[in-house]
Amino acid sequence: MPRPLPLLLLGSALVSACATGPAYEPPQAGALAVPALYAGQSEAQSPARLQDWWKQFGDARLDSLIDRGLAGNLDLAIARARLVQARESLVQSRGGRLPTVSGSGQASQGLDTSGGGQSAFSLGIDASWEADLFGGKARAVEASRAEAQAAAYDLAAVRVSLVSDIATYYVQARLAQQRLALARQNLGFADENLQIARWRNQAGLVTSIDVEQARSARAQIAVTLPTLEQTYGQAVFRLGVLTSQAPAALADELAETAPPPAPPGGIAAGFPADTLRQRPDVRSAERSLAAATARIGVAQAQLYPALRIGGTIGTSSISLGGLVDLVTGNLFAALSHTIFDGGQARSQVRSQRAAAEAAFAQYKQTVLGALEDVEKALLAVRTAEQRRSGYDEALEAARNQAILARSSYRAGLSDFQTLLEAERSLISASDGQLVSKGDQTLAVIQLYRALGGGWDPANPAQD
Repeated sequence: MPRPLPLLLLGSALVSACATGPAYEPPQAGALAVPALYAGQSEAQSPARLQDWWKQFGDARLDSLIDRGLAGNLDLAIARARLVQARESLVQSRGGRLPTVSGSGQASQGLDTSGGGQSAFSLGIDASWEADLFGGKARAVEASRAEAQAAAYDLAAVRVSLVSDIATYYVQARLAQQRLALARQNLGFADENLQIARWRNQAGLVTSIDVEQARSARAQIAVTLPTLEQTYGQAVFRLGVLTSQAPAALADELAETAPPPAPPGGIAAGFPADTLRQRPDVRSAERSLAAATARIGVAQAQLYPALRIGGTIGTSSISLGGLVDLVTGNLFAALSHTIFDGGQARSQVRSQRAAAEAAFAQYKQTVLGALEDVEKALLAVRTAEQRRSGYDEALEAARNQAILARSSYRAGLSDFQTLLEAERSLISASDGQLVSKGDQTLAVIQLYRALGGGWDPANPAQD
């Protein structure tokens, strides 16, 4: 007659092949409202290498700052620690499918009134295993694996954000330096105009109105300097923190004025579907959806019976040498099932289904947000190029106008108001051209960030 326990083990192995809960399949592009092309594109090309996009700017200082940020940034350190936690949770989930084995040992010495006594020794091993009859534990492992993958993509998303932030603040710092230099130059011109107005007033050629207008024009230029200095200082301080240093640590290193790096041209955005694969936040949201779907199976498995199999092996003796003389053991199996829990288990299933629905909505929202980021970045690149072209022409005309107005005023052929308007036009055009150059670079950085540049999709954790 066959033994019942082996048959029970065989039956549990066969039943455990069936997993509860829905089998996860990634949503198709049609369910996510992903277009074939971005707005204004008749065709698309595969985007250029995005992993280290900042090196295309050809700025060694920027490269150095990003290298230091990637090596020591604290947000990255936090994300790495969370990835370790997620991976350890996966290890724990896998361990839940394996048997638990524990051992014990005991030694005692008895005493009596005659001073004698008897020694006793015992050893024991206990083992237990809960069969995964309905795949709940398998679903738990599946969920933990997806959550660990999501944590890896979260780490990559922090990396993408970090490199674009460093590049952005670096460009802002360099742009503020150039605008400061231009403002100081304009202040020098305003000082000259004020001196000329005073000389002409002293000579009786003009009234004091020209002097006061010159003073006002100079003061309006002077008040822009503190604002630009504040903008520069804030950018430098932020760069210090992003590279895990004191805020002012980079003040000396960046003190020398330099222009913002020129952006590379001809950046191809690729297809929208490419962006979904390249953006780590999108891939993290998809993995979170997979984890939430697997959790439904974990909850459903609680609705069915649980089988626990165990056994013990033990021995005892009055001497150490006799411990192996007699070994005893037993095996047992227990089947349990909750008959009434007030609907808690079924409520948990419904709750997990709702969580999966929310995860899908979050995933779709992340996808649409990513597409919006790219569309806005492409628009920013186009409009920045248009503004740059317009300011180039405006600056050329303003320079010619200012030269003529300055010569005419010194020669007494025009009034100060004409010179003042020409100087204001030149100041506005000069500053506008600098800002348009910076905006063009910042728009390209925004596009690289929107495309998900700055990490390796083949190795999101950068191990």
